[in-house]
Amino acid sequence: MDKAATVQKALSLISEAASNGAELVVFPESFIPGFPIWAALWAPLYNHDWFKRMAANSILIDGPEMAAIQAAAKRHGVFVSLGFSEAAAYSLGCLWNSNVLIGDDGLILNHHRKLVPTFYEKMVWAPGDGHGLRVSDTRIGKIGALICGENTNPLARYSLAAQGEQIHISAWPAIWPTRKPGAQNFDNVAANRIRAGGHSFEAKAFGVLNAGFLSKATLDCLLEGGDEEAREVLERTPRAATQFLDPTGAVIGDTLQNDEGLAYAHFDLDDCIEPKQFHDIVGYYNRYDVFDLSIDRRRIQPASFTDDRLTSVSRHQRQDTTLTPQETVPTLA
Repeated sequence: MDKAATVQKALSLISEAASNGAELVVFPESFIPGFPIWAALWAPLYNHDWFKRMAANSILIDGPEMAAIQAAAKRHGVFVSLGFSEAAAYSLGCLWNSNVLIGDDGLILNHHRKLVPTFYEKMVWAPGDGHGLRVSDTRIGKIGALICGENTNPLARYSLAAQGEQIHISAWPAIWPTRKPGAQNFDNVAANRIRAGGHSFEAKAFGVLNAGFLSKATLDCLLEGGDEEAREVLERTPRAATQFLDPTGAVIGDTLQNDEGLAYAHFDLDDCIEPKQFHDIVGYYNRYDVFDLSIDRRRIQPASFTDDRLTSVSRHQRQDTTLTPQETVPTLA
């Protein structure tokens, strides 16, 4: 819950990864300013202060924090995928669970807002839209990304596969508590691996499963009130893992779960070709005469506004006035 500190941490990790030869640096879900685990532990009426902290430390897509990440990507000549809690310029309380892909020139290639906040995330983030369901064609491959539970949505995954995706990024939290102490909690490792592996196998794309890390500092912050039941939940819930997958869904490269750090893998995009011979779900292994998918990628806006000059004209004048093409008043779509 500290945007300044998490931005500085991101800058340091980008520098370290680039110095070790990385070309694509991927951060987990809501890395800035952190994942709202508190929403799983306590009822909403106990979480007002946590939400205020979340809102105060969420960042704008065009704010100084994002500009610093963009500058680092350009300085080191790397691509950066970053999960962050996004603030809205028009509402202090509207937040989105977002992901951004930044090019090696520092420009934003794609900005995605999670379509549907999952389970208790609905108490923190607003639903996103289809604007970010895009694959970026870069010098290192065609890159797409989905956030956490979106990887459970076969239509969202297919929308990326249908754009020739070669590298699929899935961003995850460090932990996903779902039950009280004594009951089996959600198994992050198995669930994430099944979903990401399924996508790599179906799309014939490399996968980057990037999960956060639950540090002692985070635990201390969450448990400073002395809630022993919450402590037991956090201590017994499985931790997520960071892994890499090849186009068959097999694990390659480094794996991290119980340690914080950087994991590395090497992708040879030619390995995406041979599996397409078996079943290409966006090519010959489909029936376009049977299935039809339409995707709305318009960015949602809270309102549409017309020009002040036009609104000041009387109803009678409006009916009698014809605007030339040069005078046409644009509206927000």
